[in-house]
Amino acid sequence: MDDFLIGIGKRIKEIRKKQNTTISNLASNAGVSNGLISRIENGRTIPSLPVFLELISALDIDASTFFEGIEKRTGAKYIHVKKEEQQLIEKEVEAKGFTYFQIFGKSMHAVGFEAVMLTVSPNSKREKVITDAWEFKYIIKGTCTYLIDTTEVIVSEGDSLYFNGRLPHVPVNTSDEDCIMLVLYFFSDNN
Repeated sequence: MDDFLIGIGKRIKEIRKKQNTTISNLASNAGVSNGLISRIENGRTIPSLPVFLELISALDIDASTFFEGIEKRTGAKYIHVKKEEQQLIEKEVEAKGFTYFQIFGKSMHAVGFEAVMLTVSPNSKREKVITDAWEFKYIIKGTCTYLIDTTEVIVSEGDSLYFNGRLPHVPVNTSDEDCIMLVLYFFSDNN
């Protein structure tokens, strides 16, 4: 994997929105499902090469245009991301009360890694999702109930949770204060 794999979904969404194309139109033109496009754009999966090539074709752009502006290797021995460089990222459009800030993303030796800060607001609402990654959560503030497949796990400040993101999951915040957590995604070809 190269460094740009983590940013592919974000770039697809950016180009699609710039072209005022719907997920449905892109999916139809690329010969894939709406759900797959949504999962790719939300960083929950990375497309296979054939699907990626179909998406570029459906977006009617060439590969060099697609990769313009996507991070390249710098050769530095460290990565420093300043707070003001963190990006607000949109995952599921229909989700209410979920705010994600990407604080770090990197691919290393066939393992993609992404770190986000997630705030789950009181009475937030979203369906369970599936992510093609192992997930690690560290609760910084508040409490919530994580629904993982058919299991409920209550997590509070200072707790951590690690699970296979391919199991349907969602955090539910029924308290009256935000639940803030550090979320680490570990993407691998062998998940």
